[in-house]
Amino acid sequence: MSTLDTERPDPAPAQPRLRKRRSRRSTLTRASGVGLGLAVVWFSLLVLIPLAAVVIAAADGGWSTFVNTITDGDTAAAIRLTVAEAALVTVVNVVMGTVIAWVLVRDRFWGKRVLEVVIDLPFALPTIVAGLVLLSLYGPDSPVGVNVVNTRQGIFLALLFVTLPFVVRTVQPVLLELDAEVEEAAASLGASRATIFRRIILPALAPAITAGASLAFARAISEFGSLVLIAGNQPRYTEVASLKILKYIEGDQQAAAASVAVLLLLVAVVVIVVLDIISRRVAARG
Repeated sequence: MSTLDTERPDPAPAQPRLRKRRSRRSTLTRASGVGLGLAVVWFSLLVLIPLAAVVIAAADGGWSTFVNTITDGDTAAAIRLTVAEAALVTVVNVVMGTVIAWVLVRDRFWGKRVLEVVIDLPFALPTIVAGLVLLSLYGPDSPVGVNVVNTRQGIFLALLFVTLPFVVRTVQPVLLELDAEVEEAAASLGASRATIFRRIILPALAPAITAGASLAFARAISEFGSLVLIAGNQPRYTEVASLKILKYIEGDQQAAAASVAVLLLLVAVVVIVVLDIISRRVAARG
């Protein structure tokens, strides 16, 4: 027997795997760089510069003006009412908007095309027209015998009307792309419906749901047109932040109006960041 067969060299020790480092070098081409520059300039002109102008207007009045405005009884009540109603509307929209999107994607029924069009009506209608529609249906001369004018229920109803499409239209495309075979495979392996929803469907829908919730909340705290005819603008009861800003502007109190606007902006940013964190955690757990 040959010694070559019996004395084989020991295999080389396994080398540790080295993680490939992602290249930090920019991949932008010259054309892409020009496009990015134009996008930044356009975004700055439309968003960043106006926002900076509002912050500067609030700062012109000084810190004392900002604090006195925010702590004023009527203003604080208007801000609390606005944020509370917007948060409640967002929660309802997350549930009902997801359910409606699910029905539109997964089910077939008579009148589906009509419902698809009706859902987009709040996008198409001017907000003052939306307020007029709600006033005609739920006002003093309501054909259904329900009057919510000058009540917080009216504010809630108006905000629901103008924000419902946001969640539906952000969740619906994700549901369309969701592979039903994955759900069937999980069911065949013994997973319950609750487990399938929690581990497969919800993580996939989480980014879309939170995006729709962010849009709905931001729209709700800034809504003006549909509330003019419904809210009644009663201090410490139905006066919302947008109507309070209008009152400050009409009273030539630009710094006070800007102070309320800056606070609403901060609240919107905080809510959007929190929703984004929740979305990432839900997706990671899935």
